[in-house]
Order: sequence, then C-alpha cells, then structure tokens
Amino acid sequence: MPITTTGFSHARLTVRDIDTSRRFYDAVFGWDVAYELPADADEQTREQLWFLFGGVIYQIPGGLFGLRPVADGDDTFSEDRVGLDHVSFAVADRAELEAAVEVLDSLGATHEEIKDAGAMYLLEFRDPDGIALELTAMK
Repeated sequence: MPITTTGFSHARLTVRDIDTSRRFYDAVFGWDVAYELPADADEQTREQLWFLFGGVIYQIPGGLFGLRPVADGDDTFSEDRVGLDHVSFAVADRAELEAAVEVLDSLGATHEEIKDAGAMYLLEFRDPDGIALELTAMK
C-alpha cells in the first residue's frame, strides 16, 4: 500500500545569507512569518524554536516555507545536482504573472519572459542564491 498524504506541509531552502534572502522573499512575496527567533529570546524560547536553525519559516497558502542559513559565501545552487530542481508557486491567472513581472522589475530581479507551457503559463526567476523559482498560472 502506498502512503496516503493529505496535502503539502512544508519546504525549506538552504541559503547563504539569511538577511539577504529574507529581504528578497519579503519583498517578492510578502508572506506572514509563522516562526522566527526573537532577538531577545530566552533559553526556553530558543529550545522551543530549535527547528529554525537560525532561519525563518513563512506561512504560505497551503503550508509553510522556510529559509535556513547553512552555506558559505562560495556555494552556489544548481538544478543539475541532486536535491532540488526548482520551486513553483501557484498564482490565480496570467494577469497575476504580469503583475509579478512588474514586482520583479521594480526589485531589479532577473526573470524570464512569461512562457506558454500548454496547460499553464510560467514565469521563471531566481532568488539571491540562484535557486530556481517559478510562478505558475493554470489556463
């Protein structure tokens, strides 16, 4: 018998610099923070939030999305290595993709053109670590 799942729970990306990554993800997506360690956290709070590993976890529609600082400044992402190809986030429609282009342009974030992939439209871009991200709008 296969394992029965009820949905998506969470994903966490490893990043080089949590401050740089936070600025990017906050500016692009504006998600609410679900978990982060307060700067003045006491020992009990630090123990309760051990799973953050110096990062942050956002509340996103359908689950959680986290960032965890682990890599040194010379490390780079490659979708051609074992691990991760890309992360895709759903948006309502093509108009949302067009609005996303404006957001990315205003932030100076490099992105591809909106692509027609048959049953959907795609907008590809990368975060500060070069991690491949995508927005998808079903037709």
